[in-house]
Amino acid sequence: MVQQSVVVQNKTGLHARPASDLFKLCASYPCSVDIVSGGKTYSAKHIMGILMAGITKGTEITVQTEGEQEEEALEHIISFIANLKE
Repeated sequence: MVQQSVVVQNKTGLHARPASDLFKLCASYPCSVDIVSGGKTYSAKHIMGILMAGITKGTEITVQTEGEQEEEALEHIISFIANLKE
Protein backbone atom coordinates (compact mmCIF):
# COMPACT_ATOMS: atom_id res chain seq x y z
CA MET A 1 0.00 0.00 0.00
CA VAL A 2 1.13 3.53 -0.78
CA GLN A 3 -0.41 6.75 0.44
CA GLN A 4 -0.04 10.49 0.17
CA SER A 5 -1.82 13.50 1.64
CA VAL A 6 -3.12 16.48 -0.30
CA VAL A 7 -5.10 19.60 0.59
CA VAL A 8 -8.18 20.14 -1.58
CA GLN A 9 -8.00 23.65 -3.11
CA ASN A 10 -11.03 23.47 -5.41
CA LYS A 11 -13.62 26.04 -4.28
CA THR A 12 -16.43 23.47 -4.27
CA GLY A 13 -14.34 20.70 -2.73
CA LEU A 14 -15.09 17.19 -3.97
CA HIS A 15 -18.78 17.57 -4.74
CA ALA A 16 -20.87 16.90 -7.85
CA ARG A 17 -18.73 17.08 -10.99
CA PRO A 18 -15.29 16.84 -9.33
CA ALA A 19 -16.48 13.80 -7.33
CA SER A 20 -17.80 12.17 -10.50
CA ASP A 21 -14.55 12.82 -12.35
CA LEU A 22 -12.51 11.49 -9.42
CA PHE A 23 -14.69 8.37 -9.25
CA LYS A 24 -14.14 7.71 -12.98
CA LEU A 25 -10.38 8.14 -12.61
CA CYS A 26 -10.20 5.80 -9.61
CA ALA A 27 -12.41 3.20 -11.30
CA SER A 28 -9.99 3.08 -14.24
CA TYR A 29 -7.32 1.44 -12.03
CA PRO A 30 -7.35 -2.20 -10.88
CA CYS A 31 -6.07 -1.39 -7.38
CA SER A 32 -8.19 -0.39 -4.40
CA VAL A 33 -8.40 3.37 -3.79
CA ASP A 34 -9.45 4.84 -0.45
CA ILE A 35 -9.75 8.38 0.84
CA VAL A 36 -9.11 9.06 4.52
CA SER A 37 -10.78 12.22 5.80
CA GLY A 38 -11.70 13.18 9.34
CA GLY A 39 -10.44 9.86 10.68
CA LYS A 40 -12.78 7.83 8.45
CA THR A 41 -11.97 5.82 5.35
CA TYR A 42 -14.10 5.99 2.20
CA SER A 43 -13.84 4.00 -1.02
CA ALA A 44 -13.06 6.29 -3.94
CA LYS A 45 -14.37 3.62 -6.31
CA HIS A 46 -17.92 4.37 -5.17
CA ILE A 47 -19.36 7.80 -5.96
CA MET A 48 -21.35 7.78 -2.72
CA GLY A 49 -18.17 7.12 -0.75
CA ILE A 50 -16.62 10.28 -2.15
CA LEU A 51 -19.74 12.35 -1.56
CA MET A 52 -20.26 11.00 1.97
CA ALA A 53 -16.75 12.12 2.91
CA GLY A 54 -18.00 15.72 2.71
CA ILE A 55 -14.66 17.07 1.50
CA THR A 56 -14.62 20.87 1.25
CA LYS A 57 -11.98 23.40 0.21
CA GLY A 58 -9.03 23.36 2.59
CA THR A 59 -9.61 19.79 3.77
CA GLU A 60 -6.49 17.64 4.00
CA ILE A 61 -7.16 14.12 2.81
CA THR A 62 -4.99 11.05 2.46
CA VAL A 63 -5.29 8.90 -0.64
CA GLN A 64 -4.36 5.24 -0.20
CA THR A 65 -3.91 2.79 -3.06
CA GLU A 66 -3.17 -0.91 -2.81
CA GLY A 67 -2.66 -3.56 -5.45
CA GLU A 68 -1.79 -3.62 -9.13
CA GLN A 69 -0.63 -0.21 -10.46
CA GLU A 70 -0.90 1.35 -6.98
CA GLU A 71 1.97 3.82 -7.46
CA GLU A 72 0.78 5.01 -10.87
CA ALA A 73 -2.77 5.37 -9.59
CA LEU A 74 -1.66 7.34 -6.53
CA GLU A 75 0.40 9.73 -8.64
CA HIS A 76 -2.47 10.44 -11.06
CA ILE A 77 -5.12 10.78 -8.36
CA ILE A 78 -3.03 13.16 -6.23
CA SER A 79 -2.25 15.23 -9.33
CA PHE A 80 -5.95 15.32 -10.28
CA ILE A 81 -7.01 16.52 -6.81
CA ALA A 82 -4.20 19.06 -6.50
CA ASN A 83 -5.01 20.59 -9.88
CA LEU A 84 -8.80 20.77 -9.58
CA LYS A 85 -10.06 24.15 -10.73
CA GLU A 86 -13.82 24.60 -10.96
